[in-house]
Amino acid sequence: MHHRRGTTVLCVLIAVVLTAGVVSALVVQRSPRLARAEAPSTSVAPSVPRSDPGGGLWASGPSSSTTTTEAAEALPSGPDVSAYSGVGTWVDAFDYAPAYHRPREGPLLVPDDVDAMAARGVRTLFLQAARLDERSPEGIVDRAVVATFVERAHDNGMDVVGWYLPKFADVEADLANLRLIRDFDVEGQRFDGIAVDIEYRRDVPDHAERNRRLIDLSRRFREEAPDHALGAIVYPPVLFEDIRPGFWPDFPWKELVKSYDVWLPMVYWTEIAAESSYGEGYRYTEAGMRTLIANLGEPSALIHAIGGVADASTVDDFEGFVRAAGETDVLGFSMYDYRTTSTAGWKVLAPGPPG
Repeated sequence: MHHRRGTTVLCVLIAVVLTAGVVSALVVQRSPRLARAEAPSTSVAPSVPRSDPGGGLWASGPSSSTTTTEAAEALPSGPDVSAYSGVGTWVDAFDYAPAYHRPREGPLLVPDDVDAMAARGVRTLFLQAARLDERSPEGIVDRAVVATFVERAHDNGMDVVGWYLPKFADVEADLANLRLIRDFDVEGQRFDGIAVDIEYRRDVPDHAERNRRLIDLSRRFREEAPDHALGAIVYPPVLFEDIRPGFWPDFPWKELVKSYDVWLPMVYWTEIAAESSYGEGYRYTEAGMRTLIANLGEPSALIHAIGGVADASTVDDFEGFVRAAGETDVLGFSMYDYRTTSTAGWKVLAPGPPG
């Protein structure tokens, strides 16, 4: 009797050790992008409950289940990038701010529209929070309205990433506006991430000087916002390499790697359809993701893909975009923009990428 009990205990111990080994192996073999996304957060973003409409890949943070100490220590620390995961949507100043209203485009979006976003499975609202023009004299587009949007999104369990378009003519002015987004706080409502929209060329036509200013702005803001999840909204490199050579020569991909946590390529197949065979959802997205990773030299780069433009896209484009995004293991995706995404489009986007 005593011998049988000892054998039973020994078997149980062996089973426990083997199970722990399997769990550890699974943790180690997880996608490096997903592991980075679930790293312990040092972000100063507000502590607001989050929901996860999609589940699975779209998890908003670490699992509540216990992992081994070794696995936890293996995850890199850094800003919480979970705001860039899952299904997102985009709203610019012309969509919601009275000073930018264009009546021909219909009524402005209001905070109540955030409830509809959440119902469609949107996890993150990308909101243009600041602009550099006379209609936003204080930098922030409309402080009261922005605060209400952020609060309503948080009430719906959504994240909000504030984005800004630098023009590079005055790096100090661009940096000041980014600081405004970083420091935005209305009764505890703050942004969960900050994205820099890197696309404006008009004010600094010399590409070498524009690149220098871009690197300077990015480096300085990274130093001033070390705990914030910073996103770089960029053109996909395939645009420069195969479609429009000379559009932005010598774009400083590797020089920007240390400044940004997440990359948001604008794979707008609708914008290049007339001049390229890449003008459809799957091919442009696949090529955009592949060339982005190659230019960054970072196989585990965190990516949130932006497709579009929504109202000029077919359901096939939506489906191809989703398929390509899933194949390239993105953190999340979205279409530009909320106002122009059809009901049929939302049905394709809401489940997230396949696999």
